[in-house]
Amino acid sequence: MGPLIFTPYLRPMVWGGRRLGERLHKPLPDAQLYGESWEVSDHSSYASFVANGPLAGISLRELMTNRRTELLGQAADKYSVFPWLVKYLDCHDWLSVQVHPNDELVKKWWPGEGGKTEVWFILEAQPGSRVYAGLLPGVDEKTLRAALAKGTVAECLHSFEPQAGDSVFLPAGTVHAVGGGVLMAEIQQTSDATFRLFDWNRVDTQGKSRTLHIEEALACIDWKAGPVRAVHANGPRQTLATCPFFQLEYWSNAGEVGVGGQNTLHLLIPTSGAGKLLTAQGPQAVQAGQVWVLPADLPTQRCISESGFACLICTLPI
Repeated sequence: MGPLIFTPYLRPMVWGGRRLGERLHKPLPDAQLYGESWEVSDHSSYASFVANGPLAGISLRELMTNRRTELLGQAADKYSVFPWLVKYLDCHDWLSVQVHPNDELVKKWWPGEGGKTEVWFILEAQPGSRVYAGLLPGVDEKTLRAALAKGTVAECLHSFEPQAGDSVFLPAGTVHAVGGGVLMAEIQQTSDATFRLFDWNRVDTQGKSRTLHIEEALACIDWKAGPVRAVHANGPRQTLATCPFFQLEYWSNAGEVGVGGQNTLHLLIPTSGAGKLLTAQGPQAVQAGQVWVLPADLPTQRCISESGFACLICTLPI
């Protein structure tokens, strides 16, 4: 099983824009605002399909059913569903203030879904954009409920103006939001369990607001966790986030390096510049906007940096 690229699944969103097409070369099918490109998904609402090589047209669900050990290696017995949902997001407007449940709380509040710990990597950020990540010190449930009633939730949250190259690690239970012109990559547990706490008093053209899930969100907040601060990628090789679900590293200007192998699942996510992946099928062009899945049974691949190439390497912990 060679390095895999999947066909993106594009999702219109009220907070989206057009940069998934303009910056990341996604084939936006119409003039709608698109917020998400699901690059790798084994979620029950959508299964990705291989776009390259001899497995083209095969779904990730089929690969997980019939060739799981080849994909996940030593971790195959731990996962019945592919462990990551990988996306690009164009946060032109503001995402809702939201919370994701952890693996235990999701059983009560959203049976059938999984917990959702995630990490963001900022590719572009316009001046005035903002990331909200974590409660400010001293904010408890009573304080947050009062802010919800007054529509002042943002005053309870730690926030900062992001820069390209920032990484934001968001364990399940972290209150968060983002918007104002942020283009980013997201790696998360395979889950779509999201509880909206506040939606900026936004209404659609018919004057209707989106559904909020206030009690569910409050029940899933980790009240002991404080502000989340960004880690800025400087390279040439730097660990950005480590947790039981993934390890994320940033590599830049690395020349020729080995990626993948070791009977472990990896992702290669180019963030800037261009490079080449030397595979058994020949050299493959590597550029921003792609997500390469490197199955566990694949030998270490050689990646050659060209033109200021930088990338993320995501590894599945054993």
